[in-house]
Formats: sequence, structure tokens, C-alpha cells
Amino acid sequence: MKAAILEKITDITKTRQPLKMVELPEPVAGDGEILVKISACGVCHTELDEIEGRTPPPQLPVILGHQAVGTVSGRGRLARKFAIGERVGIGWINTACGHCPACLSGNENLCPDFKATGRDVHGGYARYLKINENFAFPLPDIFSDVQAAPLLCAGAIGYRSLRLANLIDGQRLGLTGFGASAHLVLKMVRYRYPRTGIFVFARNKAEQKFARELGAVWAGDAVDESPRKLHAIIDTTPVWKPVVEALKNLEPAGRLVINAIRKEETDKDYLLRLDYSRHLWMEKEIKSVANVTRSDISEFLALAAQIPIMPEVEEYAFEDVNRALIELKEGKIRGAKVLKIS
Repeated sequence: MKAAILEKITDITKTRQPLKMVELPEPVAGDGEILVKISACGVCHTELDEIEGRTPPPQLPVILGHQAVGTVSGRGRLARKFAIGERVGIGWINTACGHCPACLSGNENLCPDFKATGRDVHGGYARYLKINENFAFPLPDIFSDVQAAPLLCAGAIGYRSLRLANLIDGQRLGLTGFGASAHLVLKMVRYRYPRTGIFVFARNKAEQKFARELGAVWAGDAVDESPRKLHAIIDTTPVWKPVVEALKNLEPAGRLVINAIRKEETDKDYLLRLDYSRHLWMEKEIKSVANVTRSDISEFLALAAQIPIMPEVEEYAFEDVNRALIELKEGKIRGAKVLKIS
């Protein structure tokens, strides 16, 4: 089968070709596993974190990709949940132990044995992928394969972030960055919290314009002060500057939710500008988001179909995977990027 593999940790801006197209044997589904023929796979900033070593895969080479959509083409012994030909989605959560305190409390995203698709095991930048059937998800018919892909991570992590923001309808919400996850959060907020004003902080004018088109009441730069203080802010950026700048825009007792697996080191010195009295005093909170649970994905898919939430998508041929990653690195973003695998 054709696959795009990461052979070594690298600086994507220098190599420009971080992934290599190769032919590999088709995987074989084991007990309780299904084999999925992949049709589409989303491109996420976490792939950049893997390529550049901020969250390095434990073994190389590895097939990246964790927003995969396809059809069941084979079943291992004991796998009965999905029929051959049924469409499924696969997200960041690949497995969790199921018996630790985190798993038993519904927080399998915090499991010490959490394994991620496309990092700890082979992912969706390939013609085929195998996975335990209990970690695959049926997809609502309303979404095409390309539309469904970003819902599995960008949407699900946005759903978890919004839940952790503790937002009440009528309060004001900020979004820093306006890529795949943030634009889905905005669509979700407009449905669930119709009286909430949404304020967007984005690095370029095109993203700001896009945010206003989708219903943001205000859009400005990351360093700007919002016209009104905000009750909650969700940060979806890969860097530190928007985090520090966002804190000054919070109401007393406001909460900043950081939606990122890792932060880049390019601007870590910006943390030195953190001023307690300006940024943190008055009982402001900072909350991180770690991974997603299966319930995050399944609940968000149901909600997205109900609203419905149709993501803005840029499509790329599978062979253009490196171009998609470079454009993501360079901030050339409008909505979500998705590879057409087959």
C-alpha cells in the first residue's frame, strides 16, 4: 500500500519534504481489530509537533495522521461492531488501558498508557489502517468523507475545550488563532450559546475577515485589547505570545483554556513578559486540554450532525501531503486541511 512515513525528526522549514512516500505491506487486523481503507485524512498541527520533535513518536519510521475516514475492509477474529463496507472515523485516541483510575472515571485521555494514532502507532496517511474496533466511530451520513475528517480531532478537541471553558450563555468568549479547531468552536458556540459574543484574535487580516464572516462580533490581532473583557478564552495557537496577551483580556475569575498538545519554542521568551498583577491577578485561571476521550468524539459528531456544523475545508491530493504541512507551518490556513487518500 502507499503510505507517507516520517523517517526522522527534522526542521520542516529546512527540509520542505518531511514525509516520504513509500510502498508498505497492507496491515492485517488482529483480534478485535478492523482494517479500514482510508479515503480522507485531516492535517493537524500536531503532525508538525511530531515531525519537529515536540511530541516525538516513540519509534521511527511511523505513519502520521489521526483524523482518518474510511470504510471497513476487513475484520479480525472477535471484531463484530462494524460491518464490512461500513464507514468509520478514527481520531487521536488510539487506545487506553481501560482499568486505571483515569479510565474508570471517564477521563481516559489522562490514562498513563494513552496511545495516539499516528504517533504511537501507524496512522491515516496511508491507504489502510488497522485499529481496535472500540476506538473507531460511526459517522453521520450528513458529512462527506472530507467534511468528517476534521471533526474527529479539530472538532472534538474544540468540543472538549469549550466544555472546560465553563461558559454560560450571554458571557463573552475569546478565540486566539483561527484555524481548523477555532472555526468549528465558533460555529458550535453560535448554536449552543446564541447570546454569547465571540471575539477572535488572529495573526493575519484574512483570518480576521474569515472570523467576522462566520459571526464573530470583533476580530483583531493577538496583541490587541478586546473592546470588552472576556469571561473565557480558548487558545488554539502553537505559540506562547497569544497566551500571555490573552490573559490581559480576561474578566476577573475568567478562564483561559489552552487547546494544544505542545507549544513551539520559538517565542518562549515571551513568557518573561508575564506580569502577575496584569495577567493573573483577580483569580484568573489557566486550564490545559490533554488529548480527547472517545465520548468527546462521539458526542461532538452527534452535535455536529444536529446543528449541522459543516467545516470549511481545503483539499489536497495525497501526494501533496508535504505541501499541506508546509502551508500549515507557514500559517496559510482557512478552515481545515484534508488529504484525499483514495
